[in-house]
Amino acid sequence: MRNKFLLFFGLCALSMSAQDHFSGLRNSNKIGVLSASTNPAELINLGSKYDINLFSFSISASNNKLGFSDLVGSSSDIESKIFAGNEPINLRVDAEVYGPGFAMKVNKWAFGVTTKSYVKANIVDIDSKLGKAIIDGNDSALVSNTILKSDYNQRLNATTWGELGFTVARNLIDTEKHKISGGASIKLLFPGAYANVGIDKFQGNIDYKLNGAIPPAPTAYLNDVNTKLNIAYSGNIANSSDVASSIIGKMNGVALDLGVNYQLKDTKNKGYLLNTGLAFKNMGSMTFKDQSNSSTNYTLNIPTGTTFNPGLDLQSFENADGLKDVEKILKDKNYLTTNKTESDIKVKLPAVFSAYADIKVVSKLFVSLYTQQKLGNDNDNDQITTQNVVSVTPRFSLNNFELFSSWATNEISGTTGGVGFRLYGFYMGSSSIITALASDTKQADFYMGYRLALR
Repeated sequence: MRNKFLLFFGLCALSMSAQDHFSGLRNSNKIGVLSASTNPAELINLGSKYDINLFSFSISASNNKLGFSDLVGSSSDIESKIFAGNEPINLRVDAEVYGPGFAMKVNKWAFGVTTKSYVKANIVDIDSKLGKAIIDGNDSALVSNTILKSDYNQRLNATTWGELGFTVARNLIDTEKHKISGGASIKLLFPGAYANVGIDKFQGNIDYKLNGAIPPAPTAYLNDVNTKLNIAYSGNIANSSDVASSIIGKMNGVALDLGVNYQLKDTKNKGYLLNTGLAFKNMGSMTFKDQSNSSTNYTLNIPTGTTFNPGLDLQSFENADGLKDVEKILKDKNYLTTNKTESDIKVKLPAVFSAYADIKVVSKLFVSLYTQQKLGNDNDNDQITTQNVVSVTPRFSLNNFELFSSWATNEISGTTGGVGFRLYGFYMGSSSIITALASDTKQADFYMGYRLALR
């Protein structure tokens, strides 16, 4: 289990994924199909009649424990940093990959088709002391007794899925000075793999007792526990820690994006003085159906430790390979009581409300303001997670070249700053590279893509 747990963190470090994708680029008026991911109403603002997205991706890792140098380096004390202090561990990892996409304008209308895939892996409010006991149960430096208590639901969660989106946008009002448009996207969802462990309002003790080894070493035992436990899995992740091997499955879900856009036109020059919008995104859910599916709510009961029965030996999970093994270990020791079992797993998408304003300061210089606020609760077992984000981005914009620097704050990693550019249809950047190099911020991310605009 030690290796599997470290592999989870390794995935986070290697994938490097925050939920503020394409930060700095998103409010540009020259990125075509990608604009619809911010607000479907933006599709009507295409600068050409046809737009083709060839590829684009955004990957990022955001956490509250490790700095950038830890994520990309080979720090030998990475485990001690993860489990240091009493602050719960939070880590959000996700990647968005856009496949081929197409959009076109027809009079007052615009239509688009997009393809995307997602990979998310999350640690939500995991007790540092519990995590350290599982990983370092035989560490002689550990104290003899640890009391654990939390008033929230701790989660380990991973999700993969694909998406086929259809977007329509229309000009509602278009005068010499003002333009108002609305748009909607219907997204067909293709759930791939899913795993969730939720431990609600956990309370218990960890006792360290010397084992029979020579020389004797302390072993961590968990006892005096009575809590609710959710274990759910679907796809390949049921039997292993392989999150990404089955990203896309059969269609089994629908989501909706709705948005409105307003432009104050620049009557002296082409373009606008102000471009602003509101959007509700990812309103929907998907259901995982697989022969290996299992979603069970348990009561986890481990009695108070005694001399002859000290409790659950946390080293029992050392060779566990996937959630099925973890579940079996707890069942074999008669610590689990089944409350409810379901064969289908229905999860809610990370629904958000977003608002933005792109302001023309002087010719070729713009400043964009953006906020994203989640509508769900990340501690719910059926919720795919996201983050609250606020950002500001100055942008120098020419017809075939743009340079921008995004500065943001999010609830997990704090303040980040980065830089990116667009050259014709190619774009690349990072929303955290400046602060990562300057102050070892707790986020690492990168995005890149290419599109074609056809008159």
